[in-house]
Amino acid sequence: MFEGLFQPMHLLLILLIVLIIFGPGKLPELGGSLGKAIRGFKKGIAEPEKKTEDMGEAKKLEDKKE
Repeated sequence: MFEGLFQPMHLLLILLIVLIIFGPGKLPELGGSLGKAIRGFKKGIAEPEKKTEDMGEAKKLEDKKE
């Protein structure tokens, strides 16, 4: 179904359409926003493990106070 989707000619056509829609001035801004979103997503995936560890330590401290 998607076997020819990522051929170089198709990717060039997609890039051309994006250039027409957004213009060359907006592309660096779009790229930066996309990069920030990906970094935030990766950070969000890694943080829940850290948060659960921190919550466990906080609960231990609360238990000691009681």
